[in-house]
This record gives sequence, C-alpha cells and structure tokens, in this order.
Amino acid sequence: MEQRTFPRLGRTVGVVGLGAWQLGADWGTVTEDDAMAILAAAVDAGVTFLDTADVYGDGRSEQLIGRFLRSRPDAGLTVATKMGRRVAQRPEAYTLAHFREWTDRSRANLGVDTLDLVQLHCPPTAVFADDAVFDALDTLVAEEAIAGYGVSVETCDQALTAIARPGVASVQIILNALRHKPLDRVLPAASAAGVGIIARVPLASGLLSGRYDEHTTFAPDDHRTFNRHGEAFDVGETFSGVDFALGLAAVRRLAPLVGPDSTMAQFALRWVLDQPGVTVVIPGARTTEQARRNVAAAELPTLTDEQLAGVQTVYDELIRPQVHDRW
Repeated sequence: MEQRTFPRLGRTVGVVGLGAWQLGADWGTVTEDDAMAILAAAVDAGVTFLDTADVYGDGRSEQLIGRFLRSRPDAGLTVATKMGRRVAQRPEAYTLAHFREWTDRSRANLGVDTLDLVQLHCPPTAVFADDAVFDALDTLVAEEAIAGYGVSVETCDQALTAIARPGVASVQIILNALRHKPLDRVLPAASAAGVGIIARVPLASGLLSGRYDEHTTFAPDDHRTFNRHGEAFDVGETFSGVDFALGLAAVRRLAPLVGPDSTMAQFALRWVLDQPGVTVVIPGARTTEQARRNVAAAELPTLTDEQLAGVQTVYDELIRPQVHDRW
C-alpha cells in the first residue's frame, strides 16, 4: 500500500486506515469475535493506522484494539484515539487534570505506556483559541503519556485555527464526494504547515457505498436512525449532514462514473485519496470483506479528469447548496 507521512509526528502510515467507531457502538451490533476478525482482515490487507476514541462504546473500541495489539505486537501499527467527550462540552473542562485522567484511561484500555496520537474530540470552538489547552497537551508529550496530538474538527474554521498551532500534528475532518469544503483552504494550509490530514466519514455513513435505497432501514441503536437531525451529536457526522433522499439521488448520478473494476465505495475512497494533502482515509468496516475491499481502493489508478469533473458537477448541482456553508 502507498505510504504517507505525518511530518510533525514522524510516522508513516498506509493511506487507507480503519475507523473503529463501529467496534464500540452506534452502528448496530458488532460482536467481539467479529471485531477481532475485522481488525485482522484490515491489518493483513495492509492497514497500519487505526482510529478510535475513548467514548466509542465507553472504551469498548479501545479495549478491543488493545486486545488485538497484544496479539500482534510486531504489526507496526499507529493507533490514534480521541478525548474530550466524557464530560459536558464546556471549554473549562479542557484542563491538564482531565487530560491526564482521560489519557491514563486510554493507555489502560489500549495496554500501552505512550499513546501514539491523541486528538481532541470535536471540542467547543473556544477550545481552539485557548493557549492553556495546547500547553497542557505539550505537557503530556513531555511526560511521554502521548507521542503527539491533533484535533478532530467539525468545521473548516476550527481546522484552520488548529493548523496554526505549532504542536498540532494532525487534523481529522469530514471529507468525501459529498463534502468538498476542506479542499478550498484546509488541505492547502495543512500541507504547507506539515500537518497531517485524517479524512473521516469518507463514505458518508455508507451512502457512498451505493447499497442503500429509499427502503433501507437501520437498527435503533445505529446513529443513522437516531441522529438523522442531530438529536445526539452534530448532524454532520450522519450522512455528512446530507438529507438521505438527496444523498441517494447524488449517488445515482455518481454511479455512471464508477469504472468496471471498482465498487462505488472504492471509487469514493479513491476520490478522497486523490485530493492533495490527505494523509490517510479511515473508512469503517462491519465485516471482513468490507475491510478488504476498502484497502483495495488504494490499488486503484487515480481518477481521470472526467471522473473528477463528474464528481464536482454532482456536488455543485445537488449537494453544495445544502451543506457547503454549514461546516
């Protein structure tokens, strides 16, 4: 698999990673055995970057990854986790004391002395401008509790503020064929600053898999059921904030652009990988076959100018009016 580097972290990873939210909660049931099989399939296919968070299943995702790490001590994996969502979302909660508490819990869950990468988990906007927050993160690096830190963001403005921080190693942001705004300023700024970009929600919560239609339903404990209108967290995390019916219409227009040797999901992942400045894309997977197919997207040729233009047209005509200015 193609390798790309986080310059400020000093780590190189395969361009397709694995997002592990679904191993914790909010995507229907994933058994422990299935979770371990998904992790094994992804890593055996070439994945070296895993992304999780301390609140995914209240630590279940981290714990399962920790169990996997113990079974594969020489796999050479980079594990990124997140913190900050275990308390009410107030800027004053982002303190060194809380950071130590949260990272200690993640270190125990993952079974490691030093966390590879810790990201603030979509914190309140005021946090990004607080020097004390980043001083506290620097302290964790000095104490070797973490090797580096980044931020997971909801908006492009948050990303740009974070990129200007000299210690920020990565920005995680929603980027997919239905969410283009980061291309305008965020990716160029990150590339110029040496900040890695972790592209999340690359399949728009499965919309870009091409497997859904108007009759598709999801489990009650799946966020695609309970967060359609942002009832539990930012609606941008569910279908990228795109209305489900509109998203289906967009996917149907994208379908003719997909070549004969790839699936819609692989086409969508290849589109993300073709955007300058992306370090790693982190699709989730609920089956071993999905994990393997996601990795195979890295072996596809870059999209043609015609394909890229087609994606842009669909975005401009259908999606831009609904989402572009929101995040």
